[in-house]
Amino acid sequence: MTAGDTTRVERGAAQAALAVPGVAELQPTLRQALAGAASRAREAIGSPALPREAGIHIEHTPGTGAWHVQVRCVLTDSRRAADVARDVRDRVRSAVSSHVTHHGTPELVTVVVTVTRITRSVPLRSGQRGRVR
Repeated sequence: MTAGDTTRVERGAAQAALAVPGVAELQPTLRQALAGAASRAREAIGSPALPREAGIHIEHTPGTGAWHVQVRCVLTDSRRAADVARDVRDRVRSAVSSHVTHHGTPELVTVVVTVTRITRSVPLRSGQRGRVR
């Protein structure tokens, strides 16, 4: 498994997590947030911003073939946090399992979801839902 493969798995996991109703955004780890803050100067000169998958951390253990996925997410208060976290876990596990099975043999995938914050939803003028921090 190459770094590019891991990045693709992270991207797929992020897309799966963000597709769950009630997920507002993914929350980067402190290390990722500090790296993002340091890169703002680079962004000013054209470097890419912190990727959407910054709230995803994946480790692959080649000896056992196990994948461990950590998802850090911010939720809206539109659904019960436990239900959203369970849906995130299930969808991310499915997305990662599908990817690794498609590119080799089926491997064990564990997913841990951490809810870092819950934001209050407020109606916007256009009828869409927004959030207040």
